Amino acid sequence: MSPPDPSPVPLDTVITGEKARIASVRAKGQLRKRLLEMGIIPGAIIESIRVAPLGDPVEFRIKGYSLSIRKKDASCIDVVMEVE
Repeated sequence: MSPPDPSPVPLDTVITGEKARIASVRAKGQLRKRLLEMGIIPGAIIESIRVAPLGDPVEFRIKGYSLSIRKKDASCIDVVMEVE
């Protein structure tokens, strides 16, 4: 099995069940502040849990709790895929 590509991808592209490490938060202003306060900080491991029936929002598990965010907001977060 080959190692995952270390280049960052947007969080909204992570498939359900996959884990990734947050590389950066590209959001600005209040959105950036809110994401950081919710624990979305560089270095944290985040796992995609499920997608709502209409495709938005997406539920993630980070630091032991579940967090649902809009795909638009998730696209502002860069992650690097983790090997299990």
